[in-house]
Amino acid sequence: MAGTDPRGRAERRSAGALESEVLAALWATDRALTPAEIQSEIGGGLAYNTVHTILKRLYDKGLVLRDVDGRRGAYRPAKNAAELTAEAMHEALDRGPDPIAALQQFVTGLSPREEEALRDLLGGSGP
Repeated sequence: MAGTDPRGRAERRSAGALESEVLAALWATDRALTPAEIQSEIGGGLAYNTVHTILKRLYDKGLVLRDVDGRRGAYRPAKNAAELTAEAMHEALDRGPDPIAALQQFVTGLSPREEEALRDLLGGSGP
């Protein structure tokens, strides 16, 4: 949620932050949500039109699907959070000049728990 600036005015959230909040609201439920339901979930005085605009942007990016029921549309995520994160990681690796070096840097920053999970996923045993 947005806070306030030193003058007590509401701070504006970036489009990326709003998109993340909308996706989080959709991931938190097993059913499609209407823009009004998402607006209620997010709170913070966000205008209905703003929520609708964010949903349209997410739809145009292929991140949400729209279920049409008469004139009222409801939205659900096209991918779960893990799928979206993995996709972003693959895109980041593809952008860099040396994906192996990037992976090495990434792995050195893992927590012991994350490192153990990665070893399990790769089928290897620890040292």
